[in-house]
Amino acid sequence: MASDGLAPASAEAWSQLRGEQNEVPARAVRRGGYVWVDGDALGIGASGAAAVPFLGAEGPIGALSVFTGGAGEPDEMQRSFLRAIAAWAAAQVHGVPQPSAPGPVAMVERSILMGELTAALAEAVTSQDVVRVVADRVMPPFGADGLLVQVLNKDDRLYAVGSAGYPQEFTRMMDGFPLSDYATVHDVVRTRTPRFIESKAEYNRLYPSMGHVSAKSPKEAWAFLPMIASGRTIGLCTVSFSEPRPFRDEERTLLTALSGLVGQALERARLYDMEHARARELQRGLLPRALPRLPAACAAARYLPATQGEEVGGDWYDVIPLSADRVAIVIGDVMGHGIAEAATMGRLRTAVSTLADLDMPPDELFDRLNDLVSELGEDFYATCLYAVFDPVARTCSYALAGHPRPVVVHSDGTVHSPVLAADPPLGAAQPPFETHQLQLPDESLLVLCTDGLIESATQDVEQGLARLQQVLTQVASPTACFQVANEDDDVRHLEELCDTVVSALLPDGRQTNDDAGLLIVHTRCTDPCDVAGCDLPEDPRAAGHARQYIRAQLAAWGLADLVLTTELLVSELVGNVIRHARGPIRLRLLRSRTLICEVYDGSLNTPRIRHADYTDEGGRGLQLVAALSRRWGARYLQDGKCIWTEQELPNGEPRGAGSASPPTGRDWPRAQWQ
Repeated sequence: MASDGLAPASAEAWSQLRGEQNEVPARAVRRGGYVWVDGDALGIGASGAAAVPFLGAEGPIGALSVFTGGAGEPDEMQRSFLRAIAAWAAAQVHGVPQPSAPGPVAMVERSILMGELTAALAEAVTSQDVVRVVADRVMPPFGADGLLVQVLNKDDRLYAVGSAGYPQEFTRMMDGFPLSDYATVHDVVRTRTPRFIESKAEYNRLYPSMGHVSAKSPKEAWAFLPMIASGRTIGLCTVSFSEPRPFRDEERTLLTALSGLVGQALERARLYDMEHARARELQRGLLPRALPRLPAACAAARYLPATQGEEVGGDWYDVIPLSADRVAIVIGDVMGHGIAEAATMGRLRTAVSTLADLDMPPDELFDRLNDLVSELGEDFYATCLYAVFDPVARTCSYALAGHPRPVVVHSDGTVHSPVLAADPPLGAAQPPFETHQLQLPDESLLVLCTDGLIESATQDVEQGLARLQQVLTQVASPTACFQVANEDDDVRHLEELCDTVVSALLPDGRQTNDDAGLLIVHTRCTDPCDVAGCDLPEDPRAAGHARQYIRAQLAAWGLADLVLTTELLVSELVGNVIRHARGPIRLRLLRSRTLICEVYDGSLNTPRIRHADYTDEGGRGLQLVAALSRRWGARYLQDGKCIWTEQELPNGEPRGAGSASPPTGRDWPRAQWQ
């Protein structure tokens, strides 16, 4: 004896029943059929008990009993369902001969198949899963060759969830069909009563207004089955046949029971679909819709959700523009799957973006991020890689927190991954974090990924990284990756490379048990001819020296139209240093998509815009800077700070290829800009 939902003492009362006793399972075995008894036979609060026998080749071999909590006896659909489950359960008993029945497909065999259908529907997750199960488990035993599953929406239209055995044109025609115009099923849906039509002639006779549908349908017989869940009709399941056929009583009973099973499974699957769609929309909203195309970097990325579970998790990536054409590159993975992890990912991505905008170095940014993850609770951890690429210094500074190492592809096609020890994941680490540095001369590809792309049951992270390097060596050719005509061409090649890498590392239809993220960034170093700078004296003469240098350098770059504005900006910045900060004072100009002006000093004082009164003689300098600049800001260094501004270049002004050095001032030593 086996039971579910009963206390051991209650189950024990029926564990040794004899055939002549009057309890409901014994009566079902004696009768060889369904039995219902009112009352609470076991004292468990039930309103009644129903039983159907397990049938073997020589008669009943046992019974299936259920207890009901509501008033009234099970209806015919529920009784058919119990018989189907009993037939399926009897078939699972090893060594028991099964009964035979006349006809091409025996009734008991269909009952067994209905039991198997019940088990398969219990495992169906999405609406499409339900349609596939019905097509695989229902159509063959009944000889059907058509299936159309439609749901009834709030606008009183029937929308196709899925179909089998119908041409796409017909399915599209039936998608969104108004219920009021669908005379065939209007009464079926409203009265919850199945309708069986045995030939097209009968169909046309009963529903002459539906001749246009009948003419386009390739079928000749139909079972229109209402799907009922939670006490309401949620749609229609149509099982159809290419030849006219009669429907016997037992077939009608089974198909009616089928509609109830499918309705319950579909309702559950639709709830999952809606929650899953919300989760996916949440994740799409938290990930960047498009990666920026920056002077020093173009990028492409892939996010592959896990193929098991909720298909939403905590992997993320981002490319963030910083001052002086520098680029912050981040990829991370919140451990676990689900809505909570996706929400945590969104919080971390927002935090990284905010902290990156403050121009924090990687180790200091991780200190702050680690505190944030720790505050979420003991069960929250995240791995992360955060890097800052400086195209002028040609360096990439980065920190690792439990994350796979970066892989670098150089312009000559060589591939390598620096061997180093990563700090523990965020939430488990103890600061300080370590900052590592890569030299990235000329052009390079920086390839970052999460462990879902390279780790599996058959290989660890190190083996996966080795495989990634092998794939990149084979496919990342210098011609395709670095010799590109324009940004569109560059991004297209990066997108193709992402697809190639994913296909090589996840060959089984991109199946993965973990979220997988991939970010490939094409970095470009700044031409030395687009960088100019000089030291300035630490006295009031500094502003004059700066203006003189600017006039000469912008003339050499062909940017004479920006001289006046740039002189005003730099004069204000240098004047502030003289009045409120200390030296050494340095000036740097960068020609890129914008003209970038930077003034360095030896003070950590934060510049702030004042609200000057009408009678104030000063205090409006930074207001002027903000008004004349596209954007401006400050970043802090170990020995001081840098105030920077950006100005739009004149329309059509190309990014220069270099020019002669200015006639005044000292050239800025490159080592000082690193």
